[in-house]
Amino acid sequence: MYQISIIIPVYNEAQHVKRLLKHLEAASTTQHIKEVLFVDGGSTDTTLESLNALSSTQFKIVVLESPQGRAKQMNVGAQHASGSIYYFLHVDSFPPKQFDEYILQHCQKKQQAGCFRIQFKSNHWWLKFTGWLTRFNWLICRGGDQSLFVKASLFHRLQGYNEDYTIYEDNAFIRKLYHQTNFVVIQQPLMTSARRYEEFGVWKLQYVYFKIHLKYWMGASPKELLKYYRKQFHL
Repeated sequence: MYQISIIIPVYNEAQHVKRLLKHLEAASTTQHIKEVLFVDGGSTDTTLESLNALSSTQFKIVVLESPQGRAKQMNVGAQHASGSIYYFLHVDSFPPKQFDEYILQHCQKKQQAGCFRIQFKSNHWWLKFTGWLTRFNWLICRGGDQSLFVKASLFHRLQGYNEDYTIYEDNAFIRKLYHQTNFVVIQQPLMTSARRYEEFGVWKLQYVYFKIHLKYWMGASPKELLKYYRKQFHL
């Protein structure tokens, strides 16, 4: 029987980790979840203390430390995971009720990778529209906020996330999956935070994301993408 390892990269998320764990407990079936792995990327707040204080009657909780960078953190999580399916999840994304059942149903149909469509926690018309677009199985509509499940064997065959990417790591890996397998978009919505849009502005952030997509398709290197991103937000 397939079992799922949930892998969650975190950095300075002390206020959010407990909330996500409670949601996962309420939204899943215990026997399908092998473990929940939180991978801290060198947080400077109390995230690590919050993680070490977590407890669950349903799941095995694993707390790992890694160099900063989601690609590195997710690879570290996969190296320590023991499930036959990896489910990569952002700390501010909340999968739908029975998400584990949906994932297993598709894996049993020989589908090796996929995601959920998303709904932003926002009333902004553009974010509602972009969330609606994620129901379509188009590579341009994919992103890490939608979460990602992938069979462990395929993940390791593709050598995991490319750690050269500090940003765009999700999209680069999903692109490989589209070329290697029949990627599926599960039509139940995952609720994700709009906090970055609220912080930087919807139109500015959307423009930057569009330019990063375009630069990637035109052959920009991971360093070039990061340089552009940091320049836009003065990082």
